[in-house]
Amino acid sequence: MKIQERTGAGNNRSAAPAQPAMGERLPAPPRERKPALAALAVLLILLGALGATMLVLQAGDRVEVIQVKRGVTIQAGESVPKSKVTSVLVNADSDVNYVKWSDFTTLQKLKAKSTIYGGSVLVGEMFGEAASLPAGKASVGLALKEGQYPANVLKTGDTVAAYRVDDTSAGSNNNSSSGSTSTDTDTLLVDNARVDTVNSGDDATVSTGNLAITVLVDQDDVPALAQAAAAGKVAVVLVPGN
Repeated sequence: MKIQERTGAGNNRSAAPAQPAMGERLPAPPRERKPALAALAVLLILLGALGATMLVLQAGDRVEVIQVKRGVTIQAGESVPKSKVTSVLVNADSDVNYVKWSDFTTLQKLKAKSTIYGGSVLVGEMFGEAASLPAGKASVGLALKEGQYPANVLKTGDTVAAYRVDDTSAGSNNNSSSGSTSTDTDTLLVDNARVDTVNSGDDATVSTGNLAITVLVDQDDVPALAQAAAAGKVAVVLVPGN
């Protein structure tokens, strides 16, 4: 009887849901996968690696070359002074004959074939052993005595005006009783001549004060300038714009 009662009592119990044991974790819901974002991330990583590789390769192929400083000009027939150029790095290109900075000493022995403007990167084709004169121009040599040129040293590329000066100007002024002076003794020969070469570093120049230069002038100005130069009666002055 007791056994039956217990059995009957057990049959009357309601079935309760099983509870998880203490310490057990509930199962997490499955994560939603996004293959497009994953592919994009991989692509960005590859592009970054490729860009870094290209930068390294380009940096390894760069060369130091010569560039004309901005705001200055190298005239045709002029040698390249160091004060007018600077060094820049460019990508090496076998099709371009860049003038390397290490070749600057050799470059100074050459002449510009044509006018080179500021910002230009120099290439070998711009220079030659002896540049041809610009159209309509002629080169005239002047042997100037001390006092016939500015106290500050002339340099290649300077713009000067050339005057005919006669030794009789002082005598004419002294002999003038009315106080008037001669107006034809100091004559403007050339108002815009460009200094092509200057020979001022030899011992003769230092000891005597004489200065030999060549200037580029219009062909129409050559006869009068050459005649005055042969007589030693030419003085030059710097004009604005140098």
